[in-house]
Amino acid sequence: MDRTINPRDRETLRKLAGRMAEIAANPVMEARRQAWFEHNSLRSLRPMMLVFPEGSWAELLPDRTLSCDGEFARSVEWQLRARIYSYIHFQDDTVLEADWTEGPVLSDSGWGVQAERHEAPSKEGAWAFQPVLRTESDLKKLHFPEVAYDAAETTRREEQMADLFAGLLRIEPFKVRHISFHLLSQYSSWCGLEEMLTDFADRPEFVHRILSFLEEGHRAYLNQLIEANLLGLNNNNTYHSSGGNGYTTELPAPGFDPARVRPADLWASAEAQELAVVSPRMHAEFALQYEKRLLQPFGLTGYGCCEDLARKLDLVFTLPNIRRISISPFADVDRCAPQIQGRAIFSWKPHPSHLVGEFNPAEVRGYIRHTLDVCKEHGCVLEMILKDTHTCELHPERFDVWTQIAREEIRAAGWE
Repeated sequence: MDRTINPRDRETLRKLAGRMAEIAANPVMEARRQAWFEHNSLRSLRPMMLVFPEGSWAELLPDRTLSCDGEFARSVEWQLRARIYSYIHFQDDTVLEADWTEGPVLSDSGWGVQAERHEAPSKEGAWAFQPVLRTESDLKKLHFPEVAYDAAETTRREEQMADLFAGLLRIEPFKVRHISFHLLSQYSSWCGLEEMLTDFADRPEFVHRILSFLEEGHRAYLNQLIEANLLGLNNNNTYHSSGGNGYTTELPAPGFDPARVRPADLWASAEAQELAVVSPRMHAEFALQYEKRLLQPFGLTGYGCCEDLARKLDLVFTLPNIRRISISPFADVDRCAPQIQGRAIFSWKPHPSHLVGEFNPAEVRGYIRHTLDVCKEHGCVLEMILKDTHTCELHPERFDVWTQIAREEIRAAGWE
């Protein structure tokens, strides 16, 4: 993408950045930040709440609301407007920082094969897997990715944004901050989801060969980032796991050198949504043993996404430095709460279906109240992460109402 910004677009972006800086200076942001420090250290005094509209952003902040001309300028404008929108509309605990963050300019040589799909006939439809790894001979195509870092272009982009936002926003070094492992997603994209699950029973040795390769490959990729000094601290507002942020005083780890960030100084995460239907034994065999070794070097970790982990929480607690566990919309909170208690963050993902169809505030209120009551009873460190909302059916106000209801219920339950 051409990153040229014309004078008119520059003026627009600086005005939005100035508004962002004003919001970031609001004392409420420091209060939220401190609340997250307590929360992520398992000393939370109340449930925390974040909203990630995801697919619904197209309805909350459509392209027609942007005023910049250039493609890159419009992408920057959208990000600034989205942050401002969340402050105005959502009664959640999002911290708006006066900063701008991008990643380094990286590319890699790939894994030797490319996932193929049968595309959906409509934009929001479901695609189907087209397996590309099915035989022993197919495995010969695989190789570890080799990372290429464009230091000059990364520096140019940092300098561009520093000039654009001079005196308004802090420019963070362009580093890799979000680290998450998705081995089964990668496996199924190559082999097919149904085929993968069948292989667990019919030819487990084939599965283990691929998973072992993936584990080694991701470790090699991480080592390349370490050697190139491309890791950046994520003990801040960096998105963590499948929802949450990294604010913590527990990282970086003792012995930290500001000139070189280590895995021990970072949060990382993993998930295996594709194994939602398999037994705890198979989950341990085909996911956790590999994920455990990949997560071992990191200071704090998270696990899970949309998979129901209620039957597998004892296994999840064997992961190194586990701190955040995803409780999906499909999980039974009554079963999860007594198992987790205050041992890790209860990262609850409320069901996004409440924002589509006939919106029923009373139903939303009762649904939220139940989880609040159960988690309070069992001493859980609760966060509510509203996400996976791929549409709100052109009713953006539903997000506002949902967060207002949640805030009222938190107060009513005596949490704040």
